[in-house]
Amino acid sequence: MLANHGLVSALAFHSNGHLMATTGMDRKIKLWDLRKFEVLQTLPGHAKTLDFSQKGLLATATSSFVQILGDFSGSQNYSRYMGHSMAKGYQVNKVLFRPYEDVLGIGHSMGWSSILIPGSREPNFDSWVANLFETSKQQREKEVRSLLDKLPPETILLDPTKIGTVKPTRKREKPSKQEREAKMEAAIGAAKSITQKNKTKGRNKPSKKAKKRQEGIERAKKPFLEQQMEEEESSKNKKQKIGEESELPKSLQRFARKKATS
Repeated sequence: MLANHGLVSALAFHSNGHLMATTGMDRKIKLWDLRKFEVLQTLPGHAKTLDFSQKGLLATATSSFVQILGDFSGSQNYSRYMGHSMAKGYQVNKVLFRPYEDVLGIGHSMGWSSILIPGSREPNFDSWVANLFETSKQQREKEVRSLLDKLPPETILLDPTKIGTVKPTRKREKPSKQEREAKMEAAIGAAKSITQKNKTKGRNKPSKKAKKRQEGIERAKKPFLEQQMEEEESSKNKKQKIGEESELPKSLQRFARKKATS
């Protein structure tokens, strides 16, 4: 992107992200539309530093003179709003608007100064736009919102049949006894098929090999047996509760815990 003919000495971006100002050694200040990369306006004059305010005012400075440009028609046609001359010999290096205040800070060769610029600040502090104490969650929501604002409305589609519906939770199906036995047999077969490494003389006895193979089979069977024991214990507890409720006298049966009707 060729902004200026010659060295670019300063640039600034508008807070809306659509406008950019550049200046260079060709003694021209250009305003660009970043969405189209087109020049909107070219102003004569040289500037050493540029800065946009929250309300869109553009501050330019060169040598010891500061000039404020403003777009008062809303057509992005900037014209002179204010001017300020520093003391003789003060060379301005940087201008910067203070957020949420009608103040322009000026850094120069003898220190810094500040002047009032009416109408440069955002009148109300909006925590959704610039929250100094925003959390990471708020930052993520802000990024998503900014991305949705960039998308055209016709590209966002919603299925009206699925709005307001809740995905039902699936109950975990317990494997049947035959499936459990088949899995256990497969695990035992895998444990039996493991070939053991031959060790040094005296440690390679058939009895030790058989013992290790039996230990591998028991390890493979252990999770299936534990699951079976848990199921048997839970069914036993259920039967015990039902028996206790049936043993209650008629006068106390109405206080027994009732089953939830599906």
